[in-house]
Amino acid sequence: MDESEYESLPTERVTVHLAAGALAGVMEHCVMYPVDCVKTRMQSLRPHPNAIYRNMHHAFKSMVTREGLLTPFRGINVVALGAGPAHALYFSTYEATKKFINGNQTTYNPLSHGLAGVCATVFHDGAMNPIEVVKQRMQVYGSPYRSVLHCVRTVVRDEGVRAFYRSYTTQLSMNIPFQTLHFTVYEFTRETMNPTRGYDPKTHVVAGATAGAVAAALTTPLDVAKTLLNTQERGAVAIVGKPEGHAVYVSGMLTAFRSIYRLRGFSGYFQGLRARVLYQMPSCAICWSVYEFFKHFLQFAETEAEYELSPV
Repeated sequence: MDESEYESLPTERVTVHLAAGALAGVMEHCVMYPVDCVKTRMQSLRPHPNAIYRNMHHAFKSMVTREGLLTPFRGINVVALGAGPAHALYFSTYEATKKFINGNQTTYNPLSHGLAGVCATVFHDGAMNPIEVVKQRMQVYGSPYRSVLHCVRTVVRDEGVRAFYRSYTTQLSMNIPFQTLHFTVYEFTRETMNPTRGYDPKTHVVAGATAGAVAAALTTPLDVAKTLLNTQERGAVAIVGKPEGHAVYVSGMLTAFRSIYRLRGFSGYFQGLRARVLYQMPSCAICWSVYEFFKHFLQFAETEAEYELSPV
């Protein structure tokens, strides 16, 4: 199929965007999961002596040799289950909102892409925030949880259901600027490299990686705050947390930011910056290339089926 045929394919089919988005989300998160685990470890504000890492390679090697070969994959099962529905909502909302604002125009429009990214983020984070809480608690050093189910049960029992959304406002505060930058940079790079907007794997990979790197670098302080709120890291919470009932927690974005500064100073806001950028670049490249491939494949398959069933 040539570029003109790709652009002429109907792009308003929600089922195509749901299916392509789900496949892209599962592929992205599962392939990049070990790097995400390393990023979480390197964002620790009060690491255990056995979890002080010089760089990403040292972190990964230490995790495998000291804690076991499968340590970088702890919690991957909950991500595999949750990423599909979350990314299905993410991409279908983005495509629908972009089309609603932009009409039938296919030219680059940063306003429509940015607003569509905001809408997509609200739906995506609503589904993904509990997954992030469980995932990051499984990833931290010395995690007390035997399994994902044990983690969920313990959090509900000790902290209540609201613990799964303690970081939601921070998550939105981080992901709205992240996704606005992400979609805007992706669409701009795609338009620059491929003005015809046809299906071109190289363009999707480069545009995705560029968008991921720019957005990740600029929103790292928010990601550090989100990690603290999700993990409630014991060493950090013991110093800066506030009592809630019989336990001590860090809650709220402003409290998280103040806590980070008290613990590590200004440099604390950029804990794990390199790991975050190196995670997001291939992650976004995988996500966009897989999404565009399956959108291309599924739309073409549906169009062919309709053509074969149509009366001659």
